Amino acid sequence: MALIVHKYGGTSMGSTERIKNVAKRVAKWHDAGHQIVVVPSAMSGETNRIIGLAKEISAQPDPRELDMIASTGEQVSVGLLAIALQAIGKQAVSYAGWQVAIKTDSAHTKARIASIDETKVKADLDAGKIVIITGFQGVDELGNITTLGRGGSDTSAVAVAAALKAQECLIYTDVDGVYTTDPRVVSDARRLNTVTFEEMLEMASLGSKVLQIRSVEFAGNYRMPTRVLSSLTDPLIPLEEEANSGTLISFEEDTHMEQATITGIAFNRDEAKITVLGVPDRPGIAYQILGPVADANIEVDMIIQNQSVEGKTDFTFTVPRGEYTKAMDVLESSVKAHIGAGSIVGDSKVSKVSVVGVGMRSHVGIASQMFRTLSEEGINIQMISTSEIKISVLIDEKYMELAVRSLHKAFGLESA
Repeated sequence: MALIVHKYGGTSMGSTERIKNVAKRVAKWHDAGHQIVVVPSAMSGETNRIIGLAKEISAQPDPRELDMIASTGEQVSVGLLAIALQAIGKQAVSYAGWQVAIKTDSAHTKARIASIDETKVKADLDAGKIVIITGFQGVDELGNITTLGRGGSDTSAVAVAAALKAQECLIYTDVDGVYTTDPRVVSDARRLNTVTFEEMLEMASLGSKVLQIRSVEFAGNYRMPTRVLSSLTDPLIPLEEEANSGTLISFEEDTHMEQATITGIAFNRDEAKITVLGVPDRPGIAYQILGPVADANIEVDMIIQNQSVEGKTDFTFTVPRGEYTKAMDVLESSVKAHIGAGSIVGDSKVSKVSVVGVGMRSHVGIASQMFRTLSEEGINIQMISTSEIKISVLIDEKYMELAVRSLHKAFGLESA
């Protein structure tokens, strides 16, 4: 049978009762003849609790020591799951990331995976054991424990699946798949049976919280079929039913792009807009504005430079809302006088709404339909950005939910 990787999130591992249910689900797959590797997160809330303790002692804890303590949550999870599996008669063995080893760079709290040694894991699988590996962590070339940043367990699971050449990576979470948009905003949002890696990457980067962006990048780069499904169902439901549930993230050639122009509507409330007015229109001016912003480790998203009028132009860009004040300070102190700008204005009450779909490649009129729909609702578009498979607009945040509902209906996404 196949080699399958299971990943379980913090909610799925949130109590001993839920851990027992995970063990039952894993055992069911193993009983069917599959080789199973499990990558669990820490129990829900545990990583926040541990980091909170560190910050009670120091406002800026050393990143290496943060990784040392933050990694313990996953180690508790793998040990408890191994015990739960052993209690129901399964051979199970748990490993921390450094024991496998999952090698990373040395960027503490946001490390990137460099390589995975699959030798030990394959030997255990061949011996009939279920292997449980900590998510979220690895070890650098100096032997220091590292962590991959928020959502890193998703990345760990996909990376392990790729290294082992698994048939599929199953991401179990507290939702039953990827939806056309957030069901909390649009009640008739529909669960998607399939979505392409490109679409999922766009949706994740544009505000969808189902999967961590790096895990989708990893899955796409290594062509690892990844399925998002719920861990809150009965763990003993028939295997065939479970194996075909949720949303499969796969290759474009495996989907039916001609049948759907738009796959989903993504949105992000976490946006702020900054405009530098009266900027001299000369070579290098964009770098002179954004260079200091980048040096301050502030991420920039949408960018527009207006038509030059009498040698002056306006330069507008967006940043995460939490970085708005910091970005304004950087521009006022390091940029405005240096480049001779007129003034700097901003708006922290904006949101981004995006339509996403590989079907855009073979259909025309998507932008006009999107803009007409927003116009009919009296929603003004402040900025526009596009890629081959998405169109994003920046609007006043008070219209965000109206925009999402209107676009969802206009593109017929509630229909099966």
